[in-house]
Amino acid sequence: MPFDPSEYGRQVADVYDETYAHLDPAAAVRCLAALADGGPVCEFGIGTGRLALPLARRGLTVAGIDGSAEMAAGLRAKPDGDRIEVAVGDFTHTRVPGEYALVLLAFNTIFALPDQAAQVACFRNAAAHLRPGGRFVVEAWVPDPGAFRSGAALRPVRVAEDQVLLEAALLHPAEQRMTTTKIRLTDAGVRLLPANHRYAWPAELDLMAQLAGMTRESRWSDWAGSPFTDTSGEHVSVYRLAEAA
Repeated sequence: MPFDPSEYGRQVADVYDETYAHLDPAAAVRCLAALADGGPVCEFGIGTGRLALPLARRGLTVAGIDGSAEMAAGLRAKPDGDRIEVAVGDFTHTRVPGEYALVLLAFNTIFALPDQAAQVACFRNAAAHLRPGGRFVVEAWVPDPGAFRSGAALRPVRVAEDQVLLEAALLHPAEQRMTTTKIRLTDAGVRLLPANHRYAWPAELDLMAQLAGMTRESRWSDWAGSPFTDTSGEHVSVYRLAEAA
């Protein structure tokens, strides 16, 4: 079946903010604002503006791309949402006008793309949006096939009084792919939130950056800049486009 970049947002947009309301964007926003150094920011997979809106409220010019018209509408409906230019389309090739100091792809969204070729195209599209010396920032988890038993896993994502969020997943290692569905349990009932992943190790992402003309500048285990180690389960990787000759 052909990849549909609108599918995820179409299915989750109405509960996305409630589902991830527990995530505090403050550390990410501080880090990204410092990396942008006052320059314009473009977010791939901008969603409903969890990071984009606080960046814009800091005075930065922010634009973005999202596959889902529903997610983009959620952003525009929020205070200051009309300040952000959003293109609806596939961020492997969709363009927004201008050159940017920073392009952002957060919250594991690189893995939402269906295969390696699409991920390589995404890196190239990020480079095409950057001004010389600009940065591409990718936030993602580190693959952990050992967490699966007989190719399957079920884990709690969040347990709270008002919501329990579980994730059921099947592993397809030959294709570096995971079939996943989050199960959201609230007083309103049960909601299934499917989201498949084509995962990649950090070193593979580094090679994608090189193919797009970028080099890795930094890698941390979180937005606070903690060192990336053998036991890190997530990473924030910063790639830089070469300065003009």
